[in-house]
Amino acid sequence: MAEKPNSIKLSKNEPTYRDIEGYAINGFLGLLMHLALGLANLVLPIILGPFTVIIQIFTVPLWFVMFNSYVIVNPNEAVVAQFFGKYSATLKSEGFKFFLNPLYQKTKISLRINNFESNKLKVNDVNANPIDIAAVVVWRVFDAAEALFEVENYDHYVQIQSEAALREMATKYPYDAIEQKDIGGITLSSHQDAVAEELLISVEARLARAGIEVLEARISYLAYSTEIAQAMLRRQQAAAVVAARREIVDGAVGMVELALEQLSTKGIIELDEDKKATMVSNLLVVLCSETDTTPVVNTGTLYQ
Repeated sequence: MAEKPNSIKLSKNEPTYRDIEGYAINGFLGLLMHLALGLANLVLPIILGPFTVIIQIFTVPLWFVMFNSYVIVNPNEAVVAQFFGKYSATLKSEGFKFFLNPLYQKTKISLRINNFESNKLKVNDVNANPIDIAAVVVWRVFDAAEALFEVENYDHYVQIQSEAALREMATKYPYDAIEQKDIGGITLSSHQDAVAEELLISVEARLARAGIEVLEARISYLAYSTEIAQAMLRRQQAAAVVAARREIVDGAVGMVELALEQLSTKGIIELDEDKKATMVSNLLVVLCSETDTTPVVNTGTLYQ
C-alpha cells in the first residue's frame, strides 16, 4: 500500500479506497497455460471419447475467457482491477502480466508526472487591488485506487482545486510593498519562494483526498489588472522617485558636512554663520539639481 506524502488534510474523513497490491504471473507463462488448455480441449476427445463433453462444457468457455486475462503494464502506470463492480487490486509492476481471474475489469491509470497551468484569474489582494494571477502545478497520481474511486474526474479535480487554492492564497498578501504597512511582510511579487511553498501546501492538502501528490506549485503570471495597471505604475514610479531623491539629499548633506569640516580643520577660511548658510545653500543646489548648474563668477568681494 502506498504511503501518502505529508500534507494538511482539509477533511478528517479517511479515503475509502487505497491501493492493494495485486498478484499476477508472467504473461508468457500464462500463454503456455492457455496453449496447454487449448491442446487439452483437442486431445481429450480422442482419449476419453464422448465423456469429454461434460468437461468441455467448462474448459472451452474458459479457453475463450482467458483472452481477457492478459494485460500489459507500462512504466509508471497502474492497472486497477474490479470484479463485478467491487475493487479487487492494483497492479503496478511493469511488463506483460497474466491475471488469474479473467473476469476482472481492468482500468489503466497513468502515474507519470503532469503539468497543469491555471487560467489567468482576477482576484483582489489583501489591499483590495485587483490583480491577474496564474500558477503552474506539477503533480502525479500516487494512489491509483483513490484517484479512480474517490473523485469523479481527477484531472478536472486538480484544475478546480488548484485554482481555488490560488485564489485563497492571493487574497492573503499584497501584490507589492507600496504602503508603509506592507514593508517587511510577504508580498506576491518579491517573495516567490515563500509564496510557492504556501501554495504547494495548500494545493497538496486539497488533492491528497484524490490520491494525488503535488511536486511543485509556483506562480507563473502576476500583474495588476488592466483597469488599475497605469495608476499603479505611476504610483510605483512616484515611490521610486521619492526614494531616489532621499538618497540624493542624504548624500548631498554628507558632502556639505564634510566640506565644512575640512575647511574648518585645515583653517583655510573662517566662515561666519551667514557665510556658512550661503555656502550650504549653493552646495545643495549644485548637488541636488536635476540639471547642470551654471556657475556665476563673483569678481568683487564676497558680499557683492
